[in-house]
Amino acid sequence: QVQLVESGGGLVQAGGSLRLSCAASGLTFTRNTMGWFRQAPGKERDFVAAITWTGQTTYYADSVKGRFTISSDNAKNTVYLQMNSLKPEDTAGYYCAGGRGGTRGANYDYWGQGTQVTVSS
Repeated sequence: QVQLVESGGGLVQAGGSLRLSCAASGLTFTRNTMGWFRQAPGKERDFVAAITWTGQTTYYADSVKGRFTISSDNAKNTVYLQMNSLKPEDTAGYYCAGGRGGTRGANYDYWGQGTQVTVSS
């Protein structure tokens, strides 16, 4: 049984930082890409960042490039999203996902429950 559990969300002022964590169990990391998506109320789910467990390739949405960094700790089966220089428009529920990779949510088979990030102006 695959479980993805996110943590680290919260309320932060614009310009601040947060680090999200996603602890995975039951997932074969070497066969999956791990990604972060976000969804604001009334909006579609958007790709944020992803990392391959083999080769450590990373890629980002243009809106977060230079501000967010995705990383992983294979020994802990955990993926992180370091978010710096946060903006009010980054406010959303953030979801961890595991799957074949890419920027489309349909490519990911496993999803966490999400963690809320709220950035105040």
